Amino acid sequence: MIVAMQEIATEEQIQQVIEHLVRMGFSVHRTTGERQTVLAAVGARVDFDTRNLEVLGGVQEVHRISAPYKLAGRSFRPQGTVVQFANGLQIGGDEVVVMAGPCSVESREQLFKVAEQVSKAGARVLRGGAFKPRSSPYSFQGLGIEGLKLLREAGDRFGMLVISEVMEISQIEMMLPYVDILQVGARNMQNFNLLRELGKVKSPVLLKRGIAATLEELLLSAEYIMAGGNYDVILCERGIRTFETYTRNTLDISAIPIIKQLSHLPMTSDPSHGTGRRDKVASMARASVAAGADALLIEVHHDPDKALSDGAQSLYPEQFRQLMGELRMIAPAVGRKIA
Repeated sequence: MIVAMQEIATEEQIQQVIEHLVRMGFSVHRTTGERQTVLAAVGARVDFDTRNLEVLGGVQEVHRISAPYKLAGRSFRPQGTVVQFANGLQIGGDEVVVMAGPCSVESREQLFKVAEQVSKAGARVLRGGAFKPRSSPYSFQGLGIEGLKLLREAGDRFGMLVISEVMEISQIEMMLPYVDILQVGARNMQNFNLLRELGKVKSPVLLKRGIAATLEELLLSAEYIMAGGNYDVILCERGIRTFETYTRNTLDISAIPIIKQLSHLPMTSDPSHGTGRRDKVASMARASVAAGADALLIEVHHDPDKALSDGAQSLYPEQFRQLMGELRMIAPAVGRKIA
């Protein structure tokens, strides 16, 4: 950390800042130039707020020069993390993995119809919500444990892994027998108690960016999971809230290459939630692959106009098939492939 003192800072103020840094556990290296004094603070501590220093007398500005996330940072695994599954599938490798399925599991007929069609098109992971966090308490909340059983049955039938959202700690144990990837939704990105518990499990976790979260906050949330011993974390850009109202959210494509630079963790894009519009999903999916996404999370429904949740952003199966064909042409241009 670098603390630049004001030109008019007194020796007493400088000493007070040095003493404060020492109490925080840092060793301090002082450089006095012609106009101002600069303090370089070195130490392993990361849980500090720079604002506590900025308000001290004589301080001009404070710069953190090391990331507060250690395990999620690129330096922890410069070669990158590849999340591996028992069936040989890898997320973070050469293949861009497509996860597709309905927003929520509505019935056996609906799920199996969609699962069959997305698997034939090349999806490797079946997505579907058994527990649905909805803005309105009157909206469809999912089938619960029955939905999990249907997901597992459909995944096994069509040779796909299963991903579904976990909303609270009490659901973790019941979900583990049925899902291969536990998804943490945007609303729970900073549910630190839930993240701590997910750090204790052996299943991979897909962590979505919060609706107003910075990239540093996303990586710090990943740090909670990894600090518990679970290093199989997959990050996901799912759109953030901006002043634009044309789309449901604003899909931050730039987050993909930025995260790939800052972190070793695989990066996923969710163009369905990122736009909220069926007619924009394909273009954002193509852009995400071009930007370096390791996986895509796409909602598909056989009859989206009658879907119980998020029908407006769900692709028809024929649209999904066309998109997969387009992605197979784009991926090789960036050194990747699509199943």
